[in-house]
Amino acid sequence: MPMRTFLSVMLPQLFLFLLIVLLAFTADAVSLSSADVSMQQGTQAFQRGAFTEALSQWKQAADLYKGTGNYSMQIEALTHSAHASMELGQSKQALQSLELALALANQNGQSSLEAAVLGQLGHTYLSLRQLTEASEYLQRATTLGRQQDSATLLAAALNDLGIVSALHQRDKEALEAFQESRELAQKAKLPLLAATARTNAARALLRLGQPTSSRLTLDGAFESLKNLSSSRQKSLGLIGIALGYQRLIPQLPQERDPLLLRTAGVLQEAVSDAERQGDKRTLSYALGYLGHLYETEFRMDEALQLTRRALFIAQSVDAPESLYRWQWQLGRQLAATGRLDQAIASYRQATMTLQPIRSEMTQASSDGPLSEQETVKPLFFELADLLLQRAALTDEVKAIDSDLLAARDAIESYKTAELRDYFKDDCVDAVRSRLTTFDRLSPDTAVIYPIMFTSRLELLMSLPTGLKRITVPVTADQLTQEIRAFRRVVEKRTTHEYLPHAQQLYDWLIRPLEADLSPLPVTTLVFVPDSALRTIPMAALHDGSTFLINKFALAMTPGITLTDPRPLNRDKLRFLTAGLTKSVQGFPPLPHVVEEVQSLQQLYTGEQLMNQAFQASRLEHELRDGQYGGLHIATHGQFSTDVNDSFLLTFDGKLTMQSLDHLIGLFRFRQEPLELLTLSACQTGIGDDRAALGLAGVALKAGARSALATLWFINDEASATLIAEFYRQLRHPAVSKAVALQRAQVKLLSDRIYGHPAYWSPFLLMNNWL
Repeated sequence: MPMRTFLSVMLPQLFLFLLIVLLAFTADAVSLSSADVSMQQGTQAFQRGAFTEALSQWKQAADLYKGTGNYSMQIEALTHSAHASMELGQSKQALQSLELALALANQNGQSSLEAAVLGQLGHTYLSLRQLTEASEYLQRATTLGRQQDSATLLAAALNDLGIVSALHQRDKEALEAFQESRELAQKAKLPLLAATARTNAARALLRLGQPTSSRLTLDGAFESLKNLSSSRQKSLGLIGIALGYQRLIPQLPQERDPLLLRTAGVLQEAVSDAERQGDKRTLSYALGYLGHLYETEFRMDEALQLTRRALFIAQSVDAPESLYRWQWQLGRQLAATGRLDQAIASYRQATMTLQPIRSEMTQASSDGPLSEQETVKPLFFELADLLLQRAALTDEVKAIDSDLLAARDAIESYKTAELRDYFKDDCVDAVRSRLTTFDRLSPDTAVIYPIMFTSRLELLMSLPTGLKRITVPVTADQLTQEIRAFRRVVEKRTTHEYLPHAQQLYDWLIRPLEADLSPLPVTTLVFVPDSALRTIPMAALHDGSTFLINKFALAMTPGITLTDPRPLNRDKLRFLTAGLTKSVQGFPPLPHVVEEVQSLQQLYTGEQLMNQAFQASRLEHELRDGQYGGLHIATHGQFSTDVNDSFLLTFDGKLTMQSLDHLIGLFRFRQEPLELLTLSACQTGIGDDRAALGLAGVALKAGARSALATLWFINDEASATLIAEFYRQLRHPAVSKAVALQRAQVKLLSDRIYGHPAYWSPFLLMNNWL
């Protein structure tokens, strides 16, 4: 089950504990009837799950308190409204309210309120999975809490810090934080928070391989909750405990039946509690999880009935963040009972519901720490699988084409969601909204979607003549293992260990397509890779006689719908070149960057920012004032699992993806965007699929139509030679970017010294290949 113990179930409770902190510090506030009434009505609405009403009431209260100069109560109202905003998916508004509350606390010297607001800021960033910011604010709140000896504040902040540690897979550290949080919550007489900390501790114990201790801890959490009066927080706490029991079932098979009964009983109690409160949002979750429990026991009639109830209630209260989950669950149950058409319809409804939901509203649905990128992948891939299954059941050409196209579109939709999640902003949606789609591919181009299912590989190939589907009998585990092995050895310049792996991957990924490709004038293959396939150079795949790059020009794109279809505008290809040749910040020198820059200077007009001149401020100035169609950055770069850890090295610091977005973002709003972004010395970690995703998405983040970058670092003249040849070829009007790169790679490949793929294959052309 999804990890809602740490997030979607527990974080709403912790917010209310932080409000208790604020109330404690503002108890002596002067009574202002109209403002107080708004506060009370907001709280009542929030308890019912009516978040829009709650937000309106609390914003009104904040304005009224401001008018009377009651800053303590204004801060409380702002903090309330921030959480209502988060429940509605309005994270920017929530953070603005909290920053204002923090400024007010600082201005008025209210250190106790400052600590509470810092805790809520950390809590909000945690909800958004921005762990660096969350940790910073929570540490500050904890420091102030200890100085003030506030058990209430410390208990809430330590529980959140425990979640941060858990998400970083520091389970012992997390357990210690949860245990201290529980002790402090009991001292402060906060039984709901104590139960929350206990439930989280149980999850940490399970991850530490202590299922029996986890069971006992959950029992303690349940005992502390069951006799409390009904409330939204109690219902959410019960759901969290029930999911904890369900997680224990595979770990304690000897206690399977008692754990099943306990899980069902606790969820049923959560249902009853939510019904008594009239809290339909929480009721929808309780019923939905109960439906899933019955599904896991193959009691499909009860599962379908409960899931439909959860779905209907989520619709009635306009709760898309839970609605898509129950539409998805219903589709899965319908598929399991053989109702394929109904299942596909329900899956499609789930994807349509999910599309407008802001990313922060789905952050809480991960299966485990730092795995939120996998949250919605099964939804889209299961839909594609069902569509492919249905296509195989008919001989009607139109129906087959329709289902194949829909399967491809499902994968495209996932690619957009995946990049949105990686960059944690809406840059992907902004790009997609401006692009026209490829109505028809050029006769010389094929687009290939390798879709890795558990038991097989599906190759969808988009040709000028239509879509083709080829099924390859290789499991996802087998394919991934081969990809990892290939990636580990293809960089070794002194051996040919890579060759058997390159040939095996060719046999799985390319050879099955040859029969459809050979009659056509296809010269360019564009891959839309997934997962581990993003980490390898397709150019180095080998058919037993020659490399793939000798047969086809190659490109990669995160998705066709994210690719600008217009060809290269050579008339405006003026370059800004920035780079480092010297050693800075402990990174080695890049002496061959001089050759790159000189060759570019001979071929194109433009400006240079080298060494000391290559600073973020200078780069921003040039990009703002200069009319550049290309940006060539020759410096060390690292793409990491976390976008916040990805960077390009400058002389005076590091250019993060966020700062790159700020610097180059102005191209998104120009009539002519950046044509080409070249990063000639970057690298990604071996086996790091998320890092490769960042590399593939960097052109989108920078507002560039295309990007040329490397999978691994090449610090010798091979890189300079290839880059120079690429730019020379690009000057020919009839040569596409993909063909220009192909010719440059083949030139290096034919060189006796640089024939090994370690030298020429890591260069990838991403996004627009024309």
